[in-house]
Amino acid sequence: MREPRTRKIKGRAAVAVALLLTGTACAGTDPAPTGGLDKFYRQSPSWGSCADFAGGAAIIEAGFECARILVPLDYADPDGRTAQIAVSRRPADGDKVGSLLSNPGGPGTPGLGFLAAFATHPIARHFDLIGVDVRGLGASTPKVTCSTEAEFRAQRGDLDNDYSAAGIAETEREHRDYIARCVERTGLDVLAHVGTADVARDLDVIRAVLGDEKLTYFGGSYGTRIGSTLAEMFPDRVRAMVLDGGIDPAANMIDQVNFSAGFQRAFDAYAADCATRPDCPVGTDPAGATEAVRALLNPLVDRPAATADPRGLGYPDALSALTNSLYTPQAWPGITAGLTELAQGRGDLFLAIADRMATAGVVERDLQSAVLCLEEPRVTDRAVAADLDRRTRAAAPIFDDGRATGQAPLDMCAFWPLPTAAQPHTPEISGLPPVVVVSTSGDPATPHQGGIALARALDASLIIYEGVQHGVVGQGVACVDDAVVRYLVDLTPPPAQLPCPAGG
Repeated sequence: MREPRTRKIKGRAAVAVALLLTGTACAGTDPAPTGGLDKFYRQSPSWGSCADFAGGAAIIEAGFECARILVPLDYADPDGRTAQIAVSRRPADGDKVGSLLSNPGGPGTPGLGFLAAFATHPIARHFDLIGVDVRGLGASTPKVTCSTEAEFRAQRGDLDNDYSAAGIAETEREHRDYIARCVERTGLDVLAHVGTADVARDLDVIRAVLGDEKLTYFGGSYGTRIGSTLAEMFPDRVRAMVLDGGIDPAANMIDQVNFSAGFQRAFDAYAADCATRPDCPVGTDPAGATEAVRALLNPLVDRPAATADPRGLGYPDALSALTNSLYTPQAWPGITAGLTELAQGRGDLFLAIADRMATAGVVERDLQSAVLCLEEPRVTDRAVAADLDRRTRAAAPIFDDGRATGQAPLDMCAFWPLPTAAQPHTPEISGLPPVVVVSTSGDPATPHQGGIALARALDASLIIYEGVQHGVVGQGVACVDDAVVRYLVDLTPPPAQLPCPAGG
């Protein structure tokens, strides 16, 4: 139910539509919106077809309708410029408890269709399912736009792995050019207000506009950072919260070393499984699997594999296909087939997987860059950047292209033209009702330790699923889903720690 995330780590791996709301009716129930925000909290959305919403056509058959909700671009200036947040809704099938707001992660993953997979889930009997394209994304306006599709395709094939002095200078020039396009096409005023705190404020407005006195929320991956921010900002307005694939609020959203190490562990799990099967392309000894894959992938830096498509399969696309196929064991057969084909000199399967991921990536990358650069600590010291590159290669040798020089370019965020905001920290919260964190022991993208830390920070119940995948709620694991449904409907949380075995 959650599409894999694609963030390019350097060297490693509007439509215009009519406004569908009116701003005067008193649908909201917030008891005391202040600071000039009353007009936003008390608007009434006009629900209609999702057909004209980017990505909306795919959810119409599941019973969703769409609207836009008006919010201030800058909550400190409620009389200034506004934004329109695209929202989808599928009314509850039975006795309605309330609305279930959601976010699928990213940062930058479109959310209108996130809960479509829940249309036949028990949750749909009790809750209006609410999807949201957060500010700057998808069918919401204004939109963060930095690259055209053509520019994205060109960057997709850029290796950025020349760590000579000239290569580093070229990569950093590309960073500055990308940022200049972001500023020109989006505007600094928008880029300054796409962070997690603004998204949390938007969700509180949407909660009130939907008529819910308190918020019921489900967030996955980066959506758990939104959740911890909501808990910190509006603890008395939270009814229930389920956070799946938790991120430690005191840590980076994407810690390059831990993020890469998580995928190395996922690959090791794949290799152990593959070794038990006939004709495994990485061999029968899992200890040698990493070197076997590097022997297949690293030559693609200089010589792409042949494909029916004249582009061929280059190193960046091969790495994208491999990495994105490690999010869930259901995708492991694609790794086996792709590596088997690559050993025979062909790259068609991996190119097809990379193309599918890139379709999502062109939507996600610009907003993701804006959010991460606004909120993550920035590395501006070249010695620190070089050490980070060294530690990343050591933590995840599968991603080591063999081109290290002991130096590395500064990340794009080092050049971001806005001050940092909402730095990682342990939230201080009082008055928050019981919440639930779900963590998968072998999650490659949001390591299990982050889920443990998030549960500790929110004094939450922790459901631990023993598996190797990114997120688990709504994927047919009865032990997890039964506990989540019971909590959301009856507000009965599971024990402080609930173990759920693989397949359970």
